[in-house]
Order: sequence, then structure tokens, then C-alpha cells
Amino acid sequence: MTGTEAARMALPQGRRSSEVSRLLRCGFSDVSVARRLLDAPELAGVCSGSVLLEGLGATADPDLALRGLVRLVEALPEVPETSEMPEIPGDGGDKERIDSRQALLDALITVGPLRDGLLGVLGVSEAMGDHLARHPRHWQALVTDKAADLPPTTRDVERALAEGVWGEPGAGLSRPDALRVAYRRALLAIAARDVCGTIDVTQVAAELTDLATATLRAALEIAAEERPEDAASCRLAVIGTGQCGGRELNYASDVDVVFVAEAVDGTEEAKAVRAATRLASRLTRICSDVTIEGTIWPVDADLRPEGRDGPLVRTLSGHLAYYQRRAGIGEFQALLKARPVAGDSALGKAYVDAVGPLVWQAVGREDVVSYVRQVCRRAVGDIPGGDVPGVGADREPKLGTRGLRDVEFTVRLLQLVHGRSDESLRGGTTLEVLAALAAGGYVGCSDAAALSEAYRFLRSVEQRTQLYLLRRTRRVPQDEADLRRLGRSLGAVYGWDRHADPVSELGAAWRRYAREVRRPHVKLFFRPLLDAVARLESGRVRLSRQAAEQRLKALGYADPAAALRHVEALASGVTRKAAIQRTLLPVLLGWFADSADPDAGLLGLRKVSDALGKTPWYLRLLRDEGAAAENLARVLSAGRLAPDLLLRAPEAVAVLSAPEGLRPRGRAHLEQEVLAAVGRADGAEQAVAVVRGVRRREMFRTAAADVIASARLLNEVAQPTVSWPPQGGCGAPAIPPTARFPHGVRPAVEVPSALRDCEPHVPARLSNRTALPEEPAGPGALVDMVGDALSDLNAATLAGALRAAVRDTWGDELPTRFAVIGLGRFGGHELSYGSDADVLFVHEPREGTDEQEAARAAFAVANEMRRLLQLPTVDPPLLIDADLRPEGKSGPLVRTLASYAAYYRRWSLVWESQALLRAEPVAGDPDLGRRFIELIDPLRYPAEGLGEDAIREIRRLKARMESERLPRGADPTTHAKLGRGGLSDVEWTVQLLQMRHGWAEPGLRTTRTREALAAAHAVELITTEDAQTLDEAWILASRVRNAVMLVRGRPGDTFPTDVRELAAVARYLGYGPGHVGEMLEDYRRTTRRARAVVERLFYDYEN
Repeated sequence: MTGTEAARMALPQGRRSSEVSRLLRCGFSDVSVARRLLDAPELAGVCSGSVLLEGLGATADPDLALRGLVRLVEALPEVPETSEMPEIPGDGGDKERIDSRQALLDALITVGPLRDGLLGVLGVSEAMGDHLARHPRHWQALVTDKAADLPPTTRDVERALAEGVWGEPGAGLSRPDALRVAYRRALLAIAARDVCGTIDVTQVAAELTDLATATLRAALEIAAEERPEDAASCRLAVIGTGQCGGRELNYASDVDVVFVAEAVDGTEEAKAVRAATRLASRLTRICSDVTIEGTIWPVDADLRPEGRDGPLVRTLSGHLAYYQRRAGIGEFQALLKARPVAGDSALGKAYVDAVGPLVWQAVGREDVVSYVRQVCRRAVGDIPGGDVPGVGADREPKLGTRGLRDVEFTVRLLQLVHGRSDESLRGGTTLEVLAALAAGGYVGCSDAAALSEAYRFLRSVEQRTQLYLLRRTRRVPQDEADLRRLGRSLGAVYGWDRHADPVSELGAAWRRYAREVRRPHVKLFFRPLLDAVARLESGRVRLSRQAAEQRLKALGYADPAAALRHVEALASGVTRKAAIQRTLLPVLLGWFADSADPDAGLLGLRKVSDALGKTPWYLRLLRDEGAAAENLARVLSAGRLAPDLLLRAPEAVAVLSAPEGLRPRGRAHLEQEVLAAVGRADGAEQAVAVVRGVRRREMFRTAAADVIASARLLNEVAQPTVSWPPQGGCGAPAIPPTARFPHGVRPAVEVPSALRDCEPHVPARLSNRTALPEEPAGPGALVDMVGDALSDLNAATLAGALRAAVRDTWGDELPTRFAVIGLGRFGGHELSYGSDADVLFVHEPREGTDEQEAARAAFAVANEMRRLLQLPTVDPPLLIDADLRPEGKSGPLVRTLASYAAYYRRWSLVWESQALLRAEPVAGDPDLGRRFIELIDPLRYPAEGLGEDAIREIRRLKARMESERLPRGADPTTHAKLGRGGLSDVEWTVQLLQMRHGWAEPGLRTTRTREALAAAHAVELITTEDAQTLDEAWILASRVRNAVMLVRGRPGDTFPTDVRELAAVARYLGYGPGHVGEMLEDYRRTTRRARAVVERLFYDYEN
């Protein structure tokens, strides 16, 4: 026990408690350890006063600072090792030469920047404490730094590093290790100025960059010293890019560089490039290698032409050839910050002079639009919940949402868009470019100022987080002690209340600044577009119309002048409508830019606004309902069908406000609504007009749900809503996922909604008490959702038309029972947006009714239904197709049940039996419909299966259809219905299995293709791989048909030829911009594999 400890133990209890309280007030967490360290003999003579304790209490982590200080003092010699000691000011300005330890102790009891800098560094950086313990005399770097009047220049740092490598301090060390030690010594001085607040966050970044520049030069000199022959045969320049080029390095950043070389006179170019490559490789290892003296930082040359796959070093002409022919806009953006940092300065300048103009020429290229929109798309992603670091928030100040990267990319994109015509925007750090953009009116001054302040804070968080261990991390820590250290460190800079909880203060600041950084593209890209068309107060700089159109064109608007006129019409005026739309437009413009057709989205918004702008609920809906505005933007810019449906009844926009509004209504719900509407209407035409209005509204609901869910699939991995096999007796075993999926989408295997139960139909929503179903999970579930919804909707529509036709002529009851049987995709619940309704009409005279009278009544009702549903109105017609009836168009439109029985018994052909596989009652008398199904079951599922003759006939018909029905000039590899591996191939294969084995396997007796496929797999009629292949092809072809109708507003079975329409189809299918070719290739590959399965299973080619 030391004498100090003994004396302290002899103190009364009250005195000891007072000392503990004092340590706690100073910020120590572990008081017992702090007391033990303060009693250490190394600190004897400096602990009696309050100066040292006050200095420790002002640090970010007093415990860490005290531990580092004791280690430093222990490492210092008690006797001077050399006469070359620093001069320490004493009383009266006298200079004393005393031993190193005593010099440090004297500095610790002197209030001033030297003490504060040293203790501050020890309290914020464990890595710097480790370095000082290993090289204790480096604390003297702070003495030298304190004596300097101005911050060191790059030349000053170069001289200091040279002294540390080639001078006396480097003696006994290898050159690379000496450089590592000298680098840490210089870094110590920067950190001290940082924690003392002598320099701000931008100056810290600039000084760190100057240090990196000097280090690269020293490393290259070492490499040249080691390889003099290589150095003599080439000229090598190191070009700084990224944060190094932009003077924005952090404490532990990678240093991005590009190497360019030329041969010296008399040396072959190839030999010179090899020599330069060896020098560049050695430079990289000197900086990146880890030894007993630690490491400096990784040198990253991945921004060179071709990235990691390209050569490390190229000649200037090689660089130019690549940038002129092959470079993408993202590579040019990386060159915005390029500057020479080391090596041959003339060659470096020639590189920058030659490459610089190419950057601005590239802005005019077509791919700049897709690149800008791609970056904006990243920014418009959903903001995750939570704000406070360590409490569920996104903890990455740089890469996370609401982070530095969003601001940097947005600023650089604006620099690309406008720098071509305004040279004042070229070059500079992120904050300098942001200030130039504000000065030029390209962004709002207040937005720029707020973002600048937030950017500085987040950059400070990143720098202080990295300073602790000098490791490249961008994540804010979660540990309470780490957050406390970070909070106290920043609190000294931002003047937070010292008595408040530093973690709470840090969380509050994070929330405040994160709000400013949230979606910076909205503030910087889109909000100034409103200023360009608004009346501003005198003296305020605005974005010019020319610059606004330039920006809109970069965002993908084909007609920027028209787009700006729409913006002006929406945002102009002093009305409440204009004020709310000015608030919404910046975000909406971003969502439109994320689509395949921004112009259509903006035009649609203007039309909807003109129709509903004076309706109070509309603007309130968009302003207050979080999802409504985004959903509207997605729907308006997805194609023609959904906007056309909406614009015929704009009030349907209300369904976009909540998830339940986008869930299709079930058949029972729809029938109840349409039958009630028919009962209130005057006359059949008015009644069916109301019914068709309901159909239009529900088609919009379904299309909107489809578009919005597809947009979600573009950015998310789908999750299944149900399992395979489904529960409830269907018994279809799982088919593992073996298929390939579109770019950006990896949906899990899911099953059709039909497989969730074995009933013909389960309404999606019977009442407000019914639990809402889960949203569709993947592409297959979306196809099932659309098919179910449209089939239920058409069935309800037919029910309403039937009631209207009967009521007008016969009152409440027909003289005959009447039923409508759905066939084809209608009966199979597999309708697409452009499908007709394939039906059969069946009737049965009531007792005592003349058969001819009953037949005339049934015929009249069927004809009236067809007429009413095809009347020219603003609503889409429902075409009823009865051509699959016995004898086709030559046969009677309506037959009795007995007539059907007689025909099928005597004349039925195998193709008619096949057509009946998807027959299902959809409207009319339910008992008659049930008995019709009982009548046809033996036909479609013949006992003992199909004979060989019937199988040959089906194959012959299929082959004939392939050769005759494919439209002239159509590409068989991309025709969704009749092409190879398309819908027809898959459906005929499944139907052949149903007809051959349905008599023995109840699971095959279904009208739904995917359910029948799963049932065939369950009883091992088809392998897992084949079932999955057919299922994937069927889903993809179905989605293509849906996409074509959504995009073009008219049905089609082939991909559009128009570039924008094709891009919109690709977007719907889950492919990002620029991946249209990949979509077509994926489609051909998927259907080609399906065709191979069809040829084996349907045509039996292997046998």
C-alpha cells in the first residue's frame, strides 16, 4: 500500500464519500479503478491539485483517458535519453531541460491546449492510447503542434514524414514500418486539434486528406527506393478519387486511387507498364500491410477502368480509350473528384486535363437518365422505423437511409446534371458543391443550409466513431458506454448541456438531423422545380426554366417542357389545393421518376387533380394517409389501364388509402352489392349501367393492387402467404424452388389461392368482421389474386345482368330455370384483364310451362344479357363468348339440360370433353348448375381414362393449333398464349393428365390449372422438377398477358415493340431499368424448359 493510499484509508468515511462523489461528478464510471490509478506512483505530484482531475473530467471518457495516461507515463523514461528534448515553458518563460516524464507531468498540471489535446485524445481513442504507450515520446508532437501558428500544410506533413522515415526517428526500423509510425504521430496531432475544437469537421477531413497525400508520396518514394530499376523505366502518377480526391477522408477511410503510367524515353511501353505495376503494387502493400507497427489504411484501386478485373496500371491513352468507348455514367461520377496526389505531377495533371472534359460530355449520353433514376430509386425506399442510435434505428450515418451517402449522391448527381452548362459547379467537396448549387439557384438556400448542418453532424459522428479504434466502421455503436463516450465527445463540439445524459442528447440530435437528411433527393432534386414556376420574393435566386427542364430530362421525362407546365398548373395559386399540392409534388415527382413512364404519371395526376381538386377528402387523403399518395403515383405511371379506369370515376382513388381498400371483394359481397343496385334501378339499361360501374371500380381496385404489389416485389424478397402442401385435404406435396427469377426478385415458392381450401369459392371478405386475408406474396400469388378477383367480378356482373334482364320482362321469375356455366379461364378462375367471358347457357322449363315458351324466354334472356353488357358506355364492356357450346356458332345459343345430355351422349367430340374440364356454374339457378356439372363429369373424367385414339386426337388437335392459330409474323418464342412453353402448352399438358387420370384421382377434378398440377405431382404423375418448370412458365406467361393489358390498355399476347411500353412491362415483371434484354432472355429460357417438359409429357416424344 502506498503512502497516499494509507493516508486516504485513514480519512473519515465522510471524506472518502466526498471523494467518490467528486470522481462521479467528473464522469468516471468505475470509481474504484479510478482511485487506484490516481494513486499510482507515476502520477505522484500531479494528483494533489484539481487541474488534472478537471482535465480528465472534460474528456469524452475519463476512465479511458486515465488508463491511457498511466500507461503513457509508465512508458516514459525517468532519465532523459537525449539532450534533444522539447522546450517546455516554465515560470517567467525560462527554458528547462528535464526528463521526459517530468516534462509530461508539468504539462498535465498546466491548463492549456497541450493538456486538453493530450487528455482529449486519450479519452476518445483507445487506438491512440495504444500508440502512445508503444511510442511514448510522440506526445511531444502536440508540443510542436501547439507552437505552430497555422495548421500544417501538405508540405509540412511531407517533411515530418520524411524526417520520421529517413531521419533519426526512423533508425532501427524498416522504411515501411517507420512510415507507419510517423503516420500515427502526425495523426495524433490532427486528433488533438479535432477533440479540442480547434478545427471543424471539414478541416479535419482536409487535414486527413493532406496526411494521406503525403503518405502516398512517401510510400511511392520507398517503393522507388526498393526498386530503382523500375522507377527509372517509367513515369507513374497516383490519382486520388472518391473521398481522397474530394478531400473528405475520415480517420479510417479506404484511400481510392487510380494509377496511370507512361514510359520514359528509350523504354518500351509494355515494359514500363509492368514496372509501374510493380511500383503501384508495392505502394499498395506498404500502406495496407499489417505489421507489429500496425497498418495505415487500405489503398483501393477498384475505381479504375474495369474495376478489379482490369489492369492495375494503364497508360494515359489506355485510360482515355476506355472512358471514350466503354465507361458508364457511374464511372464518370467517380471521376468528379479526381486529382493528382502522388508521383509524376505533370502526368497526373495531363490525366486530369484529359479525363475531365469526358465527364461532362458523358452527361449528354442516354445512360445518364437511367443512372440518375437508379440512384433516386435507392433514395425513395421505405424509411425504417426508429430514430435513436442503439434503439432500433438504422445505425449507419453514411450508408443507411437518412445518411451521408444519400446527400453525397444527390449533390453529385445535381453536379452532373447542371455542371455541364455551369462550370461553377465543377469540383469541390460535397459541402462546397452544395453551397455552389444554392448560390446558383439550383437548390433552395434554406434546404441547403439545413442539409449542410445535418451533413456536418453525421460526418462528425462517423469520424468520432472511427477514431476510437481507428477501424473502418460506419455503424454507430449500441453499447451504452460507447454511446456515452460518443455523446460526450460530440457534446463538447455542439455545446450540449454537460449535466444532461449524453446518450439522450445524442439521440435527440440524431433525430433532429436525420429529419433534415430524410430523402434529400426530394429537397434538392424536386422542390426547386416548384420554385422554377412559382412567384418568389424579390432577390431570391430560383432555378431557371431551362435548368428545370434539364433536370426533368435527366430524371427520365420524355417531354420536360410539358412536364414543367403540369407542375406549374398543379402548384400555382394561393388556394388550399395549390398549397397542399406544392407540399406533395416534390415526393410525387420522385415516385413518377421511379417509373417507366414519368410523363404519363404526371399527366394523370393533373387530370385527377382537376377532377377532384375541389373535393375536400381527396387532398386530405393524399396529405394525411401515408400510403395513398405513393400508391396513386405508382398506379398513374404504371400504364394506361388503371389510370383510364380511375379517370372515368376519380372518386375510386379512395381505395388507395389503406391495405384493406386494395383487397379484392369476394363473389358473395359483390353479388350482394350489384343485386341491391339492380333492385333500386329503373329499367334494365340503367341497372346494368350501375353494375358495369361497380365492375369498373373493382377492376381498378384489382389493377391497383396488382401494380402496387408488383412494385413492392421489385425491391423486396417475397415471402409465402401459405405453405405447400396446403392444409385441408388437397394433399399437394411441396415442389421445391428450382426456377430462376427476374432481376431483383427472389420469390419463395407459393401456391395458388385455390389450394388454400377445396371449396369452389371462398369470398375474400363477407363482412367487416371477417379477418382480412394476407397480401399476395409472390408472382404466382399475384396471378391467382387477379384471376380470382376478375372471375368473381365477372360472375357478379353476370348475376346482375341476369336479374336486370329477367325483371324487365318477366318480373321476379322466368318461366324456366336458367343457369350460366363458366368455361375456359372464366371457369378456371384464371381470367386476365383482357379476357372475354366464355360461357354456356342452360335452362330447364318449370313444371307446367310450355317448352317452346321456355326456350324463347331463355334465348331472350341470354341475348339481352349480351346486349346490356356490350352497350357503348364509358365503362369497359364484358364480352360474352358462347362459341364453345355444342355445335359452336351453328348450334342454339341456349339448350335445356336434357338437350345437353342427348348431345353429349351421341355427338360429343374429345375436344368438347376437354373444354368442359374448366366448366363451373357462375350465375343463375344453383341447383341447375350443380346438375349440369353432374351431367358432364363422366365426359371430362371418363371411366378408365382416355383411350389411345382419344389421346392421339388431342395431340393432333394441339399440333394443328400450333401450326394454324399462331398469328402471322408472331415470334413463337415470346407468344405468351400459343408460343412454345406458353399457356396453351402447359394447360393442354395438365388437362391431358386430368382426362387420363381424373376418374381415379379426386385431386385432379378441379377447374384450376395450378391446383391440378399440384394434385398430379401429389400422386406422382409428374416429377417435382417438371411440375416446378411448368408452374413457373405458366405464371410468367400469365403475368406477361396481364402486364401488356395494364401497360397498353388493350389485350395482347406478345411483348410490346414500343420501347417505353416494353420497359413498363419489364418493371411490372420485376426487372429494373436497363434489364429489358434480361427479361426477354429469362422468358425464352423459362418457356424453352417448359416446352421440353411438354414434349415429353404431352407428345410422349421419348417413347
